[in-house]
Amino acid sequence: MFILAHLSDIHLAPLPRPNPVELFSKRGLGYINWLRKRRRVHRADMLARVVADLKARKPGHIAVTGDLVNLSLTKEFAPACAWLAGLGEPNNVTVVPGNHDSYVRSAETLALQHWADYMRGDNNENFPFVRRRGPITIIGLSTSLPTAPLAATGELHGNQLARLAPILEALGRENAFRVVLIHHPPTEGAHHFRRLRDAAGMREVLKKFGAELVLHGHHHEASLTWLPGPQQRVPVIGVPSASGSPDFHDDPAGYNLYEIDGEPGAWRCTMASRGWSRDDRRITELRRQPLMG
Repeated sequence: MFILAHLSDIHLAPLPRPNPVELFSKRGLGYINWLRKRRRVHRADMLARVVADLKARKPGHIAVTGDLVNLSLTKEFAPACAWLAGLGEPNNVTVVPGNHDSYVRSAETLALQHWADYMRGDNNENFPFVRRRGPITIIGLSTSLPTAPLAATGELHGNQLARLAPILEALGRENAFRVVLIHHPPTEGAHHFRRLRDAAGMREVLKKFGAELVLHGHHHEASLTWLPGPQQRVPVIGVPSASGSPDFHDDPAGYNLYEIDGEPGAWRCTMASRGWSRDDRRITELRRQPLMG
């Protein structure tokens, strides 16, 4: 059995002291929000508990679906890189960025510069990239773009959607176990200022070519939505913030494990959700659900 771990929305704390010049932008509002609330919403101790529990499960691979940093301050990216190194080697950890990882235009390329080894395919390709790990094939997408103040939308920029279709089609012909990583969910019903702007196009690609898993973050909550696929439904799964405080989140800090076995054309997959239990005051298994097979 191969175990894939999925965590998201790290929002690494504490926040380094900003350079005052950096606050003459959208970062200024974000910094005020951090001081007023978010520094209590995202806790380093909760993240440490999640990571310790995850490592104890000994997954075969780890997927991180974005928002490692908070305001894309220049001094945030090196600590995030060190955190990733503590999580695992680039060969064992795959990252796609979130909206907070390119919070402003001047920081648009910092995530790729610092975390490139975690965000590149087996053939050194950029988004969409492909990584084969054990029985699974990972397809990494980026919806990370600078937006206006108070907006947190995303888009599959750089013609990713058009290039995703033939990748899914070719892997589908192999009966590969395809895992799509994306920060913004491609589902319907997202708030206008937090939506994936080309979600409808993404759903059309999934409907035509399918995928075995689509994993995302962004909403800081556990979710499972089924989208139409060519032969079977596609599970689209979100996880809570990995640093989420139980005082501020309905779904406090947690992550998912996907237990995958079987063979091409007859895959089996079970989702095990692990997170902070208010009753037990520890990270424990909260939910187990078969997804296929």
